[in-house]
Amino acid sequence: MDFSELFKLSGLLGRFSPDGKCLASCVQYRLVVRDVNTLQILQLYTCLDQIQYIEWSSDSLFILCAMYKRGIVQVWSLEQPDWHCKIDEGSAGLVASCWSPDGRHILNTTEFHLRITVWSLCTKSVSYIKYPKACQQGIAFTRDGRYMAVAERRDCKDFISIFVCSDWQLLRHFDTETQDLFGIEWAPNGCVLAAWDTCLEYKILLYSLDGRLLSTYRAYEWSLGIKSIAWSPSSQFLAIGSYDEKVRILNHVTWKKITEFEHPATIANKRTIVYKEVEKSPSVETERLSFPPTRALASSLFSTQTKYDISQVPVSLQYVKPVADRANPKMGIGMLAFSPDNCFLATKNDNIPNAVWIWDIQKLKLFVVLEQLCAIQSFQWDPRQPRLAVCTGNSRVYLWSPAGCVAVQVPVEGDFQIVSLSWRSSGDSMALLRTLR
Repeated sequence: MDFSELFKLSGLLGRFSPDGKCLASCVQYRLVVRDVNTLQILQLYTCLDQIQYIEWSSDSLFILCAMYKRGIVQVWSLEQPDWHCKIDEGSAGLVASCWSPDGRHILNTTEFHLRITVWSLCTKSVSYIKYPKACQQGIAFTRDGRYMAVAERRDCKDFISIFVCSDWQLLRHFDTETQDLFGIEWAPNGCVLAAWDTCLEYKILLYSLDGRLLSTYRAYEWSLGIKSIAWSPSSQFLAIGSYDEKVRILNHVTWKKITEFEHPATIANKRTIVYKEVEKSPSVETERLSFPPTRALASSLFSTQTKYDISQVPVSLQYVKPVADRANPKMGIGMLAFSPDNCFLATKNDNIPNAVWIWDIQKLKLFVVLEQLCAIQSFQWDPRQPRLAVCTGNSRVYLWSPAGCVAVQVPVEGDFQIVSLSWRSSGDSMALLRTLR
């Protein structure tokens, strides 16, 4: 594995372009665009204030930079560096900004979620969508870019509106049977929209494109409910992670539960492979020792190396009991992700923060558990093959595939704490991100 030199970054704002040719990164108010293969700077843009969010257009020709404090969005063109666009929401303020699927419209959400403003880069026209709901995931586009669903709140009730993205005309508008709608997400095939309720109530509703309620699923009552969801790439399965430390899998035919995955603190099944990260002492030849030691030698002497051992089951994992009297308790299934080939599901139980669980979807059984020395910060599947990258807030990246597991040390001086990572669309490289202190 080859590593580049370090590049400065603010706020974890590093993004590969959708075509995989460019890498955008932000350093305070500057936007830097590099060629991914050579890492040479292609463009350097200066914004009006510190950048808080960036996003590529779907065709990789434009990039937006949002400055929420100023209520401003600036758009830059890679093909025409002299062209730029500034959108100022003025006194309405700005809390969110995103591209439409066609890459020629920008959707800005104003403060207090009073409205969504749709700005056209081609015609300079403006459209408004009223009453957007302030929730975790209130806007969702179908993968083909034809339709947009918006969660709304009016007259103390939840609604969903479906718009046609080509002309922003309202296609369907219907109320949802939710107490406090928390999020919406389309299936990858764009035929079904999932809407789930607040964590205070376990309830997920599935709607067709024309607004018909296809099914309602409730696993239990009178306890904290849904924490995360994930569609399989084939749209055949919907995985629902909840605060009871379980993942339930619904099928796309009857929308009934076909199985549930538990996350116990003890792994007892002998068919489950448990990879345990262990420290190993660095080996240095005595002939190479010198005084004073060189910088590279000192770094290798005092840096902690790790490797994976296969543990004998039963294995007891580190379990953290959540604090009962605090909001947003660290418990339940906080992360879910299907592999691109639909064969595996990776999960993280926040009660067992140092472990990643990998499930075989074809057999509907636990396949592998990765037990790390530190808490899991992020994981992401290679977009081209079943290969999972994991980071735990140290200077190592961990890769798992059905062939095995490996810990890779990032060769940098000092402490490089990786807290997020992002794959390139081709799957042959990734960006490792850390926060600036």
